[in-house]
Amino acid sequence: MYQPKYNITNKILKNIGVIEAAKEIIDRAPLLPYYEKKFQQDAMVRSVHHGTHIEGNELNLTQAEKVMMGEQVVGRERDVQEVINYRKAMESIGDVENPYIKKQLDEDFIKTLHKITVDRILDPIRAGVFRKTQVVIKNSQTGEVTFRPPLAISVPFLIGDLVQFINIPTEQDIHPVLKSGVVHYEFVRIHPFLDGNGRLARCLATFILFQEGYDIRKFFSLEEYFDVDATRYYEALQSVEKHEGDLTRWLEYYTEGLAIELAKIKEKVERISVDGKLKEKLGGAPLMLTERQLKIIGSEVCDELAEDFSL
Repeated sequence: MYQPKYNITNKILKNIGVIEAAKEIIDRAPLLPYYEKKFQQDAMVRSVHHGTHIEGNELNLTQAEKVMMGEQVVGRERDVQEVINYRKAMESIGDVENPYIKKQLDEDFIKTLHKITVDRILDPIRAGVFRKTQVVIKNSQTGEVTFRPPLAISVPFLIGDLVQFINIPTEQDIHPVLKSGVVHYEFVRIHPFLDGNGRLARCLATFILFQEGYDIRKFFSLEEYFDVDATRYYEALQSVEKHEGDLTRWLEYYTEGLAIELAKIKEKVERISVDGKLKEKLGGAPLMLTERQLKIIGSEVCDELAEDFSL
């Protein structure tokens, strides 16, 4: 079975502390259904756009959002399809009816997710099929070869080992956030398919968080953190090879990203929380109102919430 090598540093502990504190507040915050949906939609748009943009997709955030809404945009056919596919993949892993949320993950799940990710992009006979040739990983911005993955013949065995690692009960061995980061890196390292590995690695890492109870109301997007400074993302991945397989620096980077993202979400949630403005305006009783009811109560409260929800 795959055994990752890393040390728990003060930086990792600090990041996980921030993550846990933010998670507690976000999970418990009473939000109007309307605003909860807005948070989720915003996270999905950011995840899809940045998750594809980091690999060279030329659509901007607005265009990606239009594609997700079924509107026409001017752009390369592949770019449009990548956005459509990544959204479907993210919706798949976030579906509460997905049987893999509550059971052990297997190779078939990975292959199915890959088929969704590369639909109408990769030749159908290669979708969901492990590569049989050698490939290289390049920085999409510079074209620099950043890594040479393992030989194709070893891919099935390496994925088998990774699946075993994924199915370890986390409460016994590894924190869910670290597990997600480890899976992200190792999947990129193995590079099991001819195309779509980066997108699938990021999607799979998010799924691990969902599966382990860290969906955090699906309000967050790690993809944006990676894409905003893509050079640092690739450097963090490369740090593992440079340090003889030690994932410590990568996990410091990975946990920092989730900590930063959740801290931002926490601040917005606290501003918009029903326990904040609504309880202040309406006498202190905890309420779960619809958007329509909120408007009936008074436009002042609605205007204040709308102003705060500037995502």
